[in-house]
Amino acid sequence: MNFDVSQIGKMLILFGGIIVFVGILLLSFGKIPFLGKLPGDIIIQKKNFTFYFPIVTSILLSLLISLLLYLFKK
Repeated sequence: MNFDVSQIGKMLILFGGIIVFVGILLLSFGKIPFLGKLPGDIIIQKKNFTFYFPIVTSILLSLLISLLLYLFKK
């Protein structure tokens, strides 16, 4: 495979931007009030045990990310 130096640079900038975006998203995750508390998310709390499975939140985030990637691809 022959890569141009400019192609490698563009890929590194893209991956860096994605990493920064994910980092900002993780830092602000607790500040978004509805994220992770949607109807359909599974929370089971027992005496010494808590099971949390955000199924609806995961589906909505997956749809949003898919839509964004579709729009950027065009």
